[in-house]
Amino acid sequence: MRKKKAVVLLSGGLDSTTTLYLAQHKGYRCYCLIFDYGQRHKREIQSAVKIAKLSNCEYKIIKFSLPWAMKSSLISKKIPIPDRDITEKSNATIPSTYVPARNTIFLSFAASYAESINAGTIFIGANAVDFSGYPDCRPTYFSAFNRLIKVGTKRGAEGKRIKAVAPLLNKSKAEIVALAYKLGVPLELTWSCYEGGKKPCRRCDSCKLREKGFKEAKMRDPLVYTPKLKK
Repeated sequence: MRKKKAVVLLSGGLDSTTTLYLAQHKGYRCYCLIFDYGQRHKREIQSAVKIAKLSNCEYKIIKFSLPWAMKSSLISKKIPIPDRDITEKSNATIPSTYVPARNTIFLSFAASYAESINAGTIFIGANAVDFSGYPDCRPTYFSAFNRLIKVGTKRGAEGKRIKAVAPLLNKSKAEIVALAYKLGVPLELTWSCYEGGKKPCRRCDSCKLREKGFKEAKMRDPLVYTPKLKK
């Protein structure tokens, strides 16, 4: 029996990697898209490539630039990554790490790729529970985008589905961490930090949300935990 095909948006982070392993667990043959869009570091791209290879997935690195998005601190190194209190964040306050229409751009590439390889599903690791408040990570956004795919593609016009699926959308970070362990995700290869250092900064939203997830799941993050050497 031939496996169903799926396109997976793989950033190399905890959520996207868990999504990839979940899609494989569900029996999909996964084709990964990794985006190099001028982000302030390449560390996450390196992680994504390692993960795609380890999971025996075909992958493509899509490179493009967004020169008009220099007000995003994920692109411009002149803007510091914000250090916010995530316990007091409001979804109405969108941080400077927001990249204009990023998920719409990513999903548009994915829809084109999916249609060309006859894949009916796009997996994305978006989350709307423990997240930074980005508008393109919310349930209403994905409902709208799926309507767009339906009316704006040949497959949709012929009654064949391409659907963007966000299986982690309503899960807490702790639930995602627990699922990652259950699926055997190589957490030591993932990278969530907005900075590109050798170790996570533990100050940005992404680091704090990841740390919150591991703490609440009562598990150790291999990126920040170093076991003591035996004497």
